[in-house]
Amino acid sequence: MQALNLPEYPLKIEYRGSKAFVFDIFRKRTVALTPEEWVRQHFLWWLHKARGYPASLIVVEASLIYNRMKRRADAIIYDNTGKPVMIIECKSATQPINKDVFDQVARYNFPFGVDYLVVTNGITHFCCLRDEAAGKWMFLEDVPEYPALLAKKH
Repeated sequence: MQALNLPEYPLKIEYRGSKAFVFDIFRKRTVALTPEEWVRQHFLWWLHKARGYPASLIVVEASLIYNRMKRRADAIIYDNTGKPVMIIECKSATQPINKDVFDQVARYNFPFGVDYLVVTNGITHFCCLRDEAAGKWMFLEDVPEYPALLAKKH
């Protein structure tokens, strides 16, 4: 798999014939190791280990309904009361982050109304914070650590 702009983590990878699979500590099951999954696993491990996000509050492939259609957000981060606070959209390292990707994560936010949106391809990461007073999204320099994310929302 491609090198990412994220630390290496001890992913549990196994091969079944020519197909690679990874044990997802967040879903607690083995899943196919696609290029997008490679990015998702590294980004979520980074959030958990380096930024203090509790693994128990990270939901992977969270179901949602948008325009009466079922969709899945790559990951949703919750606070300790069960309120969603961040939506994450992961793309493969070869897919550029463009307006379509931002539009996708924004659509996924309609049912949740979170204050933080993140998009990443493992190389480039963008984190946006909703500025309710100004009615717009602001790009942050980095993804906040979990305690700071919770402090900001109050």
